[in-house]
Amino acid sequence: MSSNHPINSCRRTAIFGLLALGACGFTPVYGPNGSAGVLRDAVRFSAPETVAGFRLRSTLEDRLGRAAVPRFALDVQIDQSLTPATISVDGDMDRFNLVGDATWALTDLSGTVLANGTVDTFTSYSATGSTVATQAAATDAAARLSVTLADLIVARLILAAQDLPR
Repeated sequence: MSSNHPINSCRRTAIFGLLALGACGFTPVYGPNGSAGVLRDAVRFSAPETVAGFRLRSTLEDRLGRAAVPRFALDVQIDQSLTPATISVDGDMDRFNLVGDATWALTDLSGTVLANGTVDTFTSYSATGSTVATQAAATDAAARLSVTLADLIVARLILAAQDLPR
């Protein structure tokens, strides 16, 4: 078999790529020395006392753990708005966008801000079914929005965790 075969070339490229990646100082985020480990079971969460706040807080706890002895505090404020996405020829609104943004601040327990930011996203739902189906779709969209906002916050926190004290 020739060494110029495409499979051998791909194999060689993959091996050299892995060696180069290992030599660059790359540390997996979720590895033993990764930045996600600094936040795991170390954050106390604060969010509005609403359904959206509860869902967001629950998702954050799922992703980062519930701290028995917190080292950090995360305060999140959520804002949501509903906008029509499509309007039928008859003037009925057939689809809605639920737009959300979350402003967050990670502090140490003395109140010093270590990282902060805002994330935003949207989700949509259809309003073409019955009233019950539309309400179920709206509830599901609100739940998806809270989970997505929490995931975006976690991604930003993991990036910021590189600079946090270990």
